[in-house]
Parts: sequence; structure tokens; C-alpha cells
Amino acid sequence: MIGIFDSGVGGMTVARAIEKKLPHYRLIYFGDLARTPYGSKSPETIRKYARQNTEFLLSRGAKIILIACNSAASVASDSLREEFSVPIFEVITPAVKKAVANTKNGRIGVIGTRATIKSRIYEQKIQDLRPGFKVFASSCPLLVPLVEEGWLNKRETKMIVRRYLHPLKMKNIDTLVLGCTHYPLLKKLIGPRIGKRVRVIDSSQAIAADLQSFLAENPEVAKILSSGGESKYYVSDVTQAAMETAERIFGRKIELRIGA
Repeated sequence: MIGIFDSGVGGMTVARAIEKKLPHYRLIYFGDLARTPYGSKSPETIRKYARQNTEFLLSRGAKIILIACNSAASVASDSLREEFSVPIFEVITPAVKKAVANTKNGRIGVIGTRATIKSRIYEQKIQDLRPGFKVFASSCPLLVPLVEEGWLNKRETKMIVRRYLHPLKMKNIDTLVLGCTHYPLLKKLIGPRIGKRVRVIDSSQAIAADLQSFLAENPEVAKILSSGGESKYYVSDVTQAAMETAERIFGRKIELRIGA
């Protein structure tokens, strides 16, 4: 199975994108709702949570791990690769590659949690690829809780999104990376408020395409993955808002099981 973990239900945007691109593979998902958000936690705590999440997915049969949480990807990817022998993917690198390929003026905006932005991982990766590019990063700590509560169309959410995006809009960016897998759920609010000329990069779609390419190039890995059968979705706490958000992402009812 393909294992995916996130701090909550936002990472289900990754699961849904993979389901569309690779419909024959079974997924196992873990959303750490009981400890969300990760973005306000210390790097040490996030690494501990990421290790526990990975161990849980592996114990349930995962053969590949996808870190759908940008906060965890920014501080825990290297340590997880050192500790575990399975292929480990993270959402940051594919989104960076797509942003670099799409920008016309070399001015890229990034929004994410405090932990992701503080790590400067997007600046580092973008400038490693294209040293002359300018990266403008802004933390948006209120967005994950708003998504987890299902406040996707509230007036307050629209006002907060506008406030967060305004400084980036003033920087004349032409590409905006959604540096959190919760944020695709807010794309309908983000697009009009950042402007029509700005290309919005959805990291969930980028990592799904990356995984598809990897499996095509590594048939021996693809062969050991379970195909057919039921994908499973685990969370560390079940809430009504989480169930509604999961249904909104997939367009159907999703059974959320308690795990870890």
C-alpha cells in the first residue's frame, strides 16, 4: 500500500490526487487530528510525531511513505530517510520544481505554516535550482485551523486570506506555492485574492505526478504495492468537521477509523 500521513485531513488532498492518477493502488492514510496543527510545534516534536506516524503506516502494510504535511516534510524528511529503508516522498520538492518551471519573472511566493516558513526550505530548494530567483515566503498560521473546522466559505476566512496574501501581491509575484496540503481546499478563495495573472501551485497534484513517474521508472517497486481492494483512512481523533472535510475532498463519504 501507499502510506500517506498529515497533521490532519488536509493531506487527503494528496490522497485524492493520487487516487485520480493511480486508481489501481490501495492507499493507507493517517491524519493526526488529535495533535494538529504541527506548524506551531518545535522541530523536535514534529520529528517525533513524523516517526510515530511512519511506524504506524508501516505496521499496517505501507511500502512507500508520502509526507503530506509540509511542516513535517520541512524538518523530518532527512531523519525519516535515515531511519527507514522504504522510499519516502515529501510534498515540497515536487512543488518547487513545478514553481520554477512555471514562473516567468522569477518572483515566487510561498505560503505555509510557521514551521515550514521558518525552516526556509522553499527558499533553499528554489535557489538551489535557480539562484537568481526571488522567493517571498509568508506564514499563515490561522488557515489550517480554519480548514480543519470546515470554515471554507466563511466571511472571516475570506478576510484572513486577503490579509495574508496582500504583502505577497505587492511583491509582484507571478507564481504562488501552496506550501501546505490544507490550502488547496481554499483555492477558490486564494485565486481571486492573489490575482488572475498569478499561477497557483498545488503541491498535492505535484507530488501525485512525481509518484506516478517514480512507479513508471521503478516497476520492481510498483510490483510490491497492493492493487485493488479498499483504501483505508485513519485519524487519531474523529470530528464532525473532519468527516465533512473528507467528504468534500473526495466527493463521497469516507470512513474515518481511529488509529495510532
